[in-house]
Amino acid sequence: MSRICCRALTLNLFHSRVEIKSFLKIDIQCIHKIFWQSIVCYGTRGTDTIQDSHIHIPVDRLTISYSRSSGPGGQHVNKANTKAEVRFHLHTADWIPEDVRQKIFEKNKNRINKAGELLVTSELSRSQQRNFSDCIQKISAIIAEASVKPPEPTAEDLALRTRRLEQRNKERLNQKKIHSVVKRSRRVDFD
Repeated sequence: MSRICCRALTLNLFHSRVEIKSFLKIDIQCIHKIFWQSIVCYGTRGTDTIQDSHIHIPVDRLTISYSRSSGPGGQHVNKANTKAEVRFHLHTADWIPEDVRQKIFEKNKNRINKAGELLVTSELSRSQQRNFSDCIQKISAIIAEASVKPPEPTAEDLALRTRRLEQRNKERLNQKKIHSVVKRSRRVDFD
Protein backbone atom coordinates (compact mmCIF):
# COMPACT_ATOMS: atom_id res chain seq x y z
CA MET A 1 0.00 0.00 0.00
CA SER A 2 1.37 3.41 -0.80
CA ARG A 3 1.33 6.72 1.01
CA ILE A 4 0.27 9.96 -0.59
CA CYS A 5 2.34 13.04 -0.05
CA CYS A 6 0.88 16.45 -0.79
CA ARG A 7 3.54 19.14 -0.81
CA ALA A 8 2.86 22.85 -0.92
CA LEU A 9 5.12 25.79 -0.09
CA THR A 10 4.08 26.22 3.52
CA LEU A 11 2.21 23.05 4.44
CA ASN A 12 3.17 19.37 4.34
CA LEU A 13 0.35 16.86 4.68
CA PHE A 14 0.84 13.10 4.89
CA HIS A 15 -2.25 10.97 4.87
CA SER A 16 -3.44 7.51 3.98
CA ARG A 17 -6.79 5.79 4.01
CA VAL A 18 -6.44 5.09 7.73
CA GLU A 19 -5.61 8.70 8.61
CA ILE A 20 -8.24 10.29 6.37
CA LYS A 21 -10.34 11.51 9.34
CA SER A 22 -7.51 13.60 10.75
CA PHE A 23 -6.88 14.91 7.26
CA LEU A 24 -10.41 16.29 7.03
CA LYS A 25 -10.12 18.37 10.21
CA ILE A 26 -8.38 21.05 8.15
CA ASP A 27 -10.57 23.51 6.27
CA ILE A 28 -11.98 21.79 3.14
CA GLN A 29 -11.51 24.86 0.94
CA CYS A 30 -7.87 25.10 2.02
CA ILE A 31 -7.30 21.44 1.17
CA HIS A 32 -8.92 21.85 -2.24
CA LYS A 33 -6.60 24.79 -3.02
CA ILE A 34 -3.58 22.83 -1.80
CA PHE A 35 -4.46 19.86 -4.04
CA TRP A 36 -4.82 22.07 -7.08
CA GLN A 37 -1.61 24.02 -6.44
CA SER A 38 0.54 21.13 -5.28
CA ILE A 39 2.46 18.23 -6.70
CA VAL A 40 1.24 14.87 -5.49
CA CYS A 41 3.72 12.01 -5.22
CA TYR A 42 3.76 8.52 -3.75
CA GLY A 43 6.24 6.44 -1.82
CA THR A 44 6.10 2.82 -0.79
CA ARG A 45 5.72 1.86 2.86
CA GLY A 46 8.90 -0.20 2.65
CA THR A 47 11.02 2.95 2.61
CA ASP A 48 11.51 5.32 5.52
CA THR A 49 11.33 8.48 3.45
CA ILE A 50 9.13 9.51 0.59
CA GLN A 51 12.13 10.87 -1.30
CA ASP A 52 13.75 7.43 -1.68
CA SER A 53 11.36 6.26 -4.39
CA HIS A 54 8.67 8.52 -5.74
CA ILE A 55 7.15 9.73 -8.94
CA HIS A 56 5.66 13.17 -9.07
CA ILE A 57 2.09 13.24 -10.30
CA PRO A 58 1.54 16.77 -11.60
CA VAL A 59 -2.03 17.69 -10.78
CA ASP A 60 -2.14 20.26 -13.59
CA ARG A 61 -1.64 17.43 -16.13
CA LEU A 62 -4.66 15.51 -14.81
CA THR A 63 -8.20 16.10 -16.04
CA ILE A 64 -10.42 16.04 -12.97
CA SER A 65 -14.19 15.99 -13.10
CA TYR A 66 -16.88 15.39 -10.53
CA SER A 67 -20.29 13.85 -11.08
CA ARG A 68 -23.18 12.49 -9.07
CA SER A 69 -22.35 9.39 -7.09
CA SER A 70 -24.52 6.32 -6.80
CA GLY A 71 -25.54 4.42 -3.71
CA PRO A 72 -27.04 5.38 -0.37
CA GLY A 73 -26.86 8.90 1.01
CA GLY A 74 -30.35 10.32 0.93
CA GLN A 75 -31.02 13.60 -0.77
CA HIS A 76 -27.34 14.57 -0.55
CA VAL A 77 -26.62 12.05 -3.34
CA ASN A 78 -29.04 13.82 -5.65
CA LYS A 79 -27.53 17.28 -4.99
CA ALA A 80 -23.77 16.94 -4.63
CA ASN A 81 -21.23 15.94 -7.26
CA THR A 82 -18.97 13.73 -5.17
CA LYS A 83 -17.82 11.02 -7.59
CA ALA A 84 -14.28 11.90 -8.69
CA GLU A 85 -13.07 10.98 -12.16
CA VAL A 86 -9.37 11.53 -12.90
CA ARG A 87 -7.91 10.94 -16.34
CA PHE A 88 -4.67 11.65 -18.16
CA HIS A 89 -3.28 10.79 -21.58
CA LEU A 90 -0.94 7.86 -20.99
CA HIS A 91 1.29 8.19 -24.06
CA THR A 92 2.09 11.86 -23.42
CA ALA A 93 2.66 11.45 -19.66
CA ASP A 94 6.39 12.22 -19.73
CA TRP A 95 6.50 12.18 -15.91
CA ILE A 96 6.20 8.38 -16.09
CA PRO A 97 9.16 6.40 -17.55
CA GLU A 98 8.52 4.83 -20.96
CA ASP A 99 8.85 1.19 -19.83
CA VAL A 100 6.44 1.81 -16.93
CA ARG A 101 3.95 3.46 -19.32
CA GLN A 102 4.11 0.40 -21.56
CA LYS A 103 3.44 -1.95 -18.63
CA ILE A 104 0.54 0.23 -17.48
CA PHE A 105 -0.90 0.09 -20.98
CA GLU A 106 -0.61 -3.72 -21.07
CA LYS A 107 -1.99 -4.36 -17.57
CA ASN A 108 -4.83 -1.80 -17.58
CA LYS A 109 -6.38 -2.08 -21.04
CA ASN A 110 -9.87 -2.01 -19.54
CA ARG A 111 -9.17 1.39 -17.89
CA ILE A 112 -7.87 3.06 -21.05
CA ASN A 113 -10.38 4.63 -23.42
CA LYS A 114 -10.15 5.03 -27.21
CA ALA A 115 -8.40 8.39 -26.85
CA GLY A 116 -5.58 6.70 -24.91
CA GLU A 117 -6.51 8.18 -21.55
CA LEU A 118 -6.17 6.24 -18.32
CA LEU A 119 -9.43 6.69 -16.42
CA VAL A 120 -9.64 6.27 -12.64
CA THR A 121 -12.85 6.86 -10.69
CA SER A 122 -13.78 6.79 -7.04
CA GLU A 123 -17.08 7.09 -5.25
CA LEU A 124 -15.86 5.65 -1.97
CA SER A 125 -17.08 8.49 0.21
CA ARG A 126 -19.44 11.47 0.08
CA SER A 127 -16.56 13.97 -0.12
CA GLN A 128 -14.95 15.24 -3.33
CA GLN A 129 -11.56 15.62 -1.67
CA ARG A 130 -11.53 12.08 -0.26
CA ASN A 131 -12.58 10.65 -3.62
CA PHE A 132 -9.93 12.72 -5.39
CA SER A 133 -7.34 11.49 -2.88
CA ASP A 134 -8.48 7.91 -3.48
CA CYS A 135 -8.07 8.40 -7.26
CA ILE A 136 -4.53 9.68 -6.74
CA GLN A 137 -3.80 6.65 -4.53
CA LYS A 138 -5.14 4.35 -7.25
CA ILE A 139 -2.95 6.03 -9.88
CA SER A 140 0.10 5.75 -7.64
CA ALA A 141 -0.69 2.08 -6.98
CA ILE A 142 -0.98 1.44 -10.74
CA ILE A 143 2.37 3.15 -11.31
CA ALA A 144 4.00 1.30 -8.39
CA GLU A 145 2.71 -2.05 -9.65
CA ALA A 146 4.04 -1.37 -13.14
CA SER A 147 7.38 -0.15 -11.75
CA VAL A 148 8.18 -3.43 -9.99
CA LYS A 149 11.02 -5.21 -11.72
CA PRO A 150 11.01 -9.03 -11.60
CA PRO A 151 13.97 -10.44 -9.63
CA GLU A 152 16.90 -11.75 -11.64
CA PRO A 153 17.10 -15.57 -11.56
CA THR A 154 20.07 -16.94 -9.64
CA ALA A 155 22.41 -19.63 -10.91
CA GLU A 156 20.58 -22.18 -8.76
CA ASP A 157 17.23 -21.19 -10.32
CA LEU A 158 18.64 -21.52 -13.83
CA ALA A 159 20.18 -24.93 -13.03
CA LEU A 160 16.89 -26.13 -11.53
CA ARG A 161 14.92 -24.96 -14.59
CA THR A 162 17.40 -26.69 -16.93
CA ARG A 163 17.19 -29.92 -14.94
CA ARG A 164 13.37 -29.85 -14.95
CA LEU A 165 13.30 -29.16 -18.70
CA GLU A 166 15.61 -32.10 -19.37
CA GLN A 167 13.48 -34.38 -17.19
CA ARG A 168 10.31 -33.28 -19.00
CA ASN A 169 11.92 -33.93 -22.39
CA LYS A 170 13.09 -37.40 -21.31
CA GLU A 171 9.62 -38.24 -20.01
CA ARG A 172 8.01 -36.94 -23.20
CA LEU A 173 10.33 -39.02 -25.41
CA ASN A 174 9.72 -42.09 -23.22
CA GLN A 175 5.93 -41.64 -23.59
CA LYS A 176 6.35 -41.29 -27.37
CA LYS A 177 8.26 -44.59 -27.50
CA ILE A 178 5.59 -46.36 -25.43
CA HIS A 179 2.86 -44.97 -27.69
CA SER A 180 4.83 -46.03 -30.78
CA VAL A 181 5.19 -49.59 -29.44
CA VAL A 182 1.45 -49.77 -28.72
CA LYS A 183 0.62 -48.59 -32.24
CA ARG A 184 3.10 -51.00 -33.79
CA SER A 185 1.63 -53.93 -31.85
CA ARG A 186 -1.85 -53.13 -33.23
CA ARG A 187 -0.69 -53.44 -36.83
CA VAL A 188 -1.82 -56.47 -38.72
CA ASP A 189 0.60 -57.96 -41.25
CA PHE A 190 -1.06 -59.49 -44.30
CA ASP A 191 2.01 -61.44 -45.43
